[in-house]
Amino acid sequence: MAYQITESCTGCMLCARNCPVGAISGEPKMQHRINTLHCVDCGVCGRVCAFGAVLDENGKLCERVPRKDWLLPLIDQDKCSACGVCVEVCARDALAISLPKYKGDLAVFALLIDEKACVGCSICAEYCPLQVIRMEKKVQR
Repeated sequence: MAYQITESCTGCMLCARNCPVGAISGEPKMQHRINTLHCVDCGVCGRVCAFGAVLDENGKLCERVPRKDWLLPLIDQDKCSACGVCVEVCARDALAISLPKYKGDLAVFALLIDEKACVGCSICAEYCPLQVIRMEKKVQR
C-alpha cells in the first residue's frame, strides 16, 4: 500500500514540491492526493508534512523530520564504477559524476553535488547496481 494523505492536509504544497517522482498532485489550499501507481514509498512526503496529514504504507501517521536529520547518500568512491545510474534516477539533480583530475584519469565516481536539492528518497541507493550507496545522516561539523 502506498503512502496516503489524510483530510488534515491544508494544501501547503510541501509534499508535492518535494516528491522525487511527482506522485503528488493538488491545488494550493486543497487536500492533495498521492497517485499510488507512481508512489515509491520513499517517505519524503511524510518527513516534510507540518500538519500530520500523511500515512505511511502501513497506515501509520508519519512524523515530520527536520531537514538536518534527513539521510543523504554516502557513496563508496573506491567501489563506484561511475556508471551514472544514480545520476539518471535522481529527479532532483543532486548527484553527478566527478570530473577526472587529469587527462586519462579513470578514477571517477558519483558524488553528491547539491545537498540542499537532495530529499533523501534513497532512490539512488536502490538503483545502484553495485550497491555502493548507503543513506546516512549528515555528520555535523
